[in-house]
Amino acid sequence: MSENAQSTMYDEVLDVLDKLRPFLQRDGGDVELVDVEDGIVKLKLVGACGSCPSSTITLKAGIERALVEEVEGIQEVVQVF
Repeated sequence: MSENAQSTMYDEVLDVLDKLRPFLQRDGGDVELVDVEDGIVKLKLVGACGSCPSSTITLKAGIERALVEEVEGIQEVVQVF
């Protein structure tokens, strides 16, 4: 993937995360984008989301689903600590 395409994908991921962020913040959490590489988005859940037992469900069923639907080329979202 070209550097320009990688940069565009990174920006698109940020846009989607900005749409989701209010829902996470309402519950005392947030999300930080660590990296986007080869269709894999690396996220860090922070605040209440970082220690929440439902964080895996939030990550996979919520954030990953939205990113795969809205950003072409995204294959998976993984949590980094």
